[in-house]
Amino acid sequence: MKILVVGNGAREHAIVHSLASEPAAGGATHELHAAPGNPGMREQATLHAIDANDGGAVAALATALGVDLVVVGPEAPLVAGVADAVRAAGVPVFGPSAEAARLEGSKAFAKEVMATAGVPTAMAHVCTTTDEVAAALDAFGPPFVVKDDGLAAGKGVVVTTDRDVALEHGRVSLEARGDAGTVVIEEYLDGPEVSLFCVCDGTTVVPMVPAQDFKRVGDGDAGPNTGGMGAYTPLDWAPSGLVGEVVDRIAQPTVDEMARRGTPFSGVLYVGLALTSRGTRVVEFNVRFGDPEIQAVLARLRTPLSVVLLAAAQGTLAELAPLNWTDEAVVNVVVASHGYPESPRKGDPVTGIDAAAGLDGVHVLHAGTAVAEDGTLVSAGGRVLSVVGRGDDLAAARAASYAGVGLIDLPGSHHRGDIALKAEQGEVEVP
Repeated sequence: MKILVVGNGAREHAIVHSLASEPAAGGATHELHAAPGNPGMREQATLHAIDANDGGAVAALATALGVDLVVVGPEAPLVAGVADAVRAAGVPVFGPSAEAARLEGSKAFAKEVMATAGVPTAMAHVCTTTDEVAAALDAFGPPFVVKDDGLAAGKGVVVTTDRDVALEHGRVSLEARGDAGTVVIEEYLDGPEVSLFCVCDGTTVVPMVPAQDFKRVGDGDAGPNTGGMGAYTPLDWAPSGLVGEVVDRIAQPTVDEMARRGTPFSGVLYVGLALTSRGTRVVEFNVRFGDPEIQAVLARLRTPLSVVLLAAAQGTLAELAPLNWTDEAVVNVVVASHGYPESPRKGDPVTGIDAAAGLDGVHVLHAGTAVAEDGTLVSAGGRVLSVVGRGDDLAAARAASYAGVGLIDLPGSHHRGDIALKAEQGEVEVP
């Protein structure tokens, strides 16, 4: 197949890596393209320097290349309607329409859909003024959960016991979006969080394996929220019937409700869950594969990813055999730049990637890298690399990933040292 992957982060690199690792028909390899891509994808895909948010440019490129499938990775192009433009050009595309992408683009809209579909989620107030935010905070009490109602690159949520911090986040979020600003204040959900990706074609829902990510910047969940500092799979501590419960009670009712509204959902529905003392609850919906979780999940997928994505794009998921997975454990550790997440420093040289990738069971995915004028690989964002380790169990996978991290040299960089540690030690408890 000839496939175009839209985006430039570690999520898109993970997709390219997975596609490049699978045999195509007759034993040939896929012809892969990425727009705009990143330096880590150069060995596996042809890069095209276009704006990923420009639907017309993406559609024109897909048409000129004659691709069989376009995969739109990030949320911003989806909300901007890039998938719509590609579909209008007659090219199969994996990713929801702009209207369906509102499930991530507006948390208030997602709450409305969940309520109509009977999906279990946190109680919430949608606020449009600071006074309303203050009243909602007092109604729920601490810990406070304040969500910017819009795309915020995974950093629009504040969870804190400090009312002043919560109120300030609400105020800043409202002011940043002007007259149209809204903020969602939610009840705090106890229990461990789980990410489950459900591939959808507008009618059928096919779940992947669950993963858990680590949102805060420091060990022990210290410090501010980030886009994600690492992830792992499988979750041996999760209830055995969790995936089936999520499909039956959450994903399928949501897909059915979107179809009823005339905006069928095709792509991946990212279901962020909390396993609370009162049962499974939705924390959030996203409309794309989660980064850093998908880096770990795809490393376990045996079914060719291209087959899954094309079936979703063409509405034939019901004909697909159950997905096949390895029994391996996978741990992804994110290497972040100096100052991340508040003020990430760019332009620092990055070395040691080849040495890390040379380790058994390790591969390295680029997230925020660039090539300097002198040809040097340098940091170009907050989260710079994902170091993915595989092993027979979590201990082996953690050892592989952290051995790889230890060979990476990025001045001033930092990473969490406790990714999957509690799970390895059997210390994750479901209330």
